[in-house]
Amino acid sequence: MDLLLPESGLLFWMCISFIVVAIIVGKFGFPVITKMVDERKNYIQDSLDAAQKANEQLAKIKETSDEILSSAKTEQVKILKEAADTRDRIINEAREQAKVAGRKELEEIRKQIQAEKDQAIRDIRRQVAELSVDVAEKVLRESLKTPKEQMSMIDRLVDEAMVSKS
Repeated sequence: MDLLLPESGLLFWMCISFIVVAIIVGKFGFPVITKMVDERKNYIQDSLDAAQKANEQLAKIKETSDEILSSAKTEQVKILKEAADTRDRIINEAREQAKVAGRKELEEIRKQIQAEKDQAIRDIRRQVAELSVDVAEKVLRESLKTPKEQMSMIDRLVDEAMVSKS
């Protein structure tokens, strides 16, 4: 049992050694350990504070980016609406210009057709007049072969002209 129960001298020196080591550790070791623990605690607290600030800044940045994105979407809608309005206006102007040009061209074509029609009527009248003169000349040659018949015809035409003028 000697192994399990130490002698009193050994126990005395073990206690003295323990007390000396406890005093030395208490005097020199604990302040250093406490200081290191406090520094570590301060470092962790500073890190937590910095993380909190970073989270706050991130939240502000996120809000700002959301506002910018919302503003950009609103601006995009506005720009698209303006572009659609401009496109519609340009299309309407082009249609109006095409209508005006079409009317103008149609009017020019109508004038040209009328001019050609008038020219054709003049040509037909001229041709009819020439034919009438040719026919009348041939008829008169046949019917007025004698000077007596010619004088009779002249008198009749003069009388008719006088009656129609009165």
